[in-house]
Parts: sequence; C-alpha cells; structure tokens
Amino acid sequence: MAEKHHDLSTAPGIWSLRQLPEMDEAQFSQWRTLLEHRTGMTLTRERKSFLETNVGIRMREIECNSYQAYYEKIVSGNEAVVEWGILVDRLTVQETRFLRDPDAFRLVSDYILTRPREVLKRRPLEAWSVGCSTGEEPYTLAMLLNESMTQLDLPPLFGVTGSDISKPAIEKARRGQFSARKLIGMDENLKTRYFRPAERNTVEIVESIRQRVCFTRLNVLDLKQAPMHGMNIIFCQNLLIYFRRWRRREIVKRLAERLAPGGLLVLGQGELTDWQPPGLQRVPSENVLAWIRRQSDEE
Repeated sequence: MAEKHHDLSTAPGIWSLRQLPEMDEAQFSQWRTLLEHRTGMTLTRERKSFLETNVGIRMREIECNSYQAYYEKIVSGNEAVVEWGILVDRLTVQETRFLRDPDAFRLVSDYILTRPREVLKRRPLEAWSVGCSTGEEPYTLAMLLNESMTQLDLPPLFGVTGSDISKPAIEKARRGQFSARKLIGMDENLKTRYFRPAERNTVEIVESIRQRVCFTRLNVLDLKQAPMHGMNIIFCQNLLIYFRRWRRREIVKRLAERLAPGGLLVLGQGELTDWQPPGLQRVPSENVLAWIRRQSDEE
C-alpha cells in the first residue's frame, strides 16, 4: 500500500485519473463533524457520496492522495483558511434561479402592497436574503420591491442585503451577470425592464437595481454578531434543510430578533415544523411558510 501511495504522489497525471477509494465510516464521521462544527450544516449518511465526490474533485486538483492528508491540510495546513473556503464553496453553493418560488415572492408583493402608505413613506424598506448564493434571490426581491413601489406611486425607497457563507458566490453575485437560463419562467416585461444583454451570451441586472442591492459574507452560525437589524423582510429558503432541528430553531429565533415590528419572515416549505417561533404570528397560507413579527405600539 505504501508503494502504491508513493507511485501516485510522484505521478500526478496517473493520480488524477485514478478513482478514489470509498470513505470509511471513521473518515466520513470526521468530515461530517468538521463541517457541522464550522458551518452548522449536517450531512446525512445518504449524502456520503456527495461529500466523497466534492472532496475527491478538490483532492485531484491539488494532487492530494488521501482523505486524511487533505483533512489535515484543511485543519492545520499553511493554507488551511484558503483551502477551507474553497471546499465550503463546493459543498454549499446550490443551483438557483430568479423567481424560484413564485408563491413566496407573490406573498412578499402582497405584503408590501398592503402596508400603510405612511409607513412606507416614513422609512425605507429593508430586505435580507439569507443564504443568497450567487444573487438571484436578492435581485428578485429588489425587482419585486421596485414593482410594488411603482404600483403604489411611491419613490423606490428600499434596500436589499444578500448574505452567504461562500466568498466566490458573493463575488459572482456582486457582478450581477447571469446566463439566460436563470431567467426561465420570468415574465417578458420583467426581463425587458430589469436586464440588459452582456458579454458571452449573458445578461446583467440594470444599474438602478444593482445600486439597491449589497452583499456580505456571513456564516449563519454567527447571526448573533450580524449587523442587520430592523429588517422589514427576511427571506431564508432552501438553507435550513441542511441543519439539525434544534439548530434550525436557533437560526429562526436569531432571524426573528432582527425583524422590525410587523416585519415578514419567509422560509421554505417544510423547513420548520411543529414549532411556533416566539413573538411571531403565522401567515395563513397553504403554499408558503411565513410569519409576521407582532406589531409594537408605534406601528
């Protein structure tokens, strides 16, 4: 076995073509514990092949010949921080698109349109997309907010923040360029208003919307230190499914604390069951999982 490892390490071309051995239970447990400790996300046994595939691809790229050697590189190597960031990006960035959940976004529009006009005039609306990936969700929120403000004949007083643990995802989101397939299912009028042709058969968000959206890198385990407060809308979909039940409740409690009185929290269907977040009132809907923070006297 030692001779085989020696051959692989001195012949990167051959190594890159070889199939990695299957992770044993001890190795899988070690990697799963590290991921949960650092990000809060859990990997079920059914997702073992997902972990093997993504770790294996990265190991081939840097010609690392064992799971243990790569683990040590991640934990204590000279480039541990950089390497960890690369791997987290591979494990967490998910496929997304504009208007991914039409029912949820329709609820957001209805929420804005039924707000008292005086409240909307008094202070800008603040929305937050948690786990925003490459930016489709926060830009969608910005477009909906702009549409609603136009419909109410109000100036576009709003801002949207997108946060994600992945630095490459955030950098891509800031560029605001997307392939045309990300717009599948979008109304043609919206496409015309909010997108312009860009390089290499891509489209880009118009500047008036890009100016309303900012992005920041944030681990949801660090929500206690997050600077977001008094948010009118918090959108957090397809993120909680990666966490244990107790952690989901903890995350939702932190998000609820950052809602303004009367603020709207939208989650993904089925991501939180049999629990009522304190201080929130469930929005009656069969298709969307959402709550509103109870009003204060001033509202």
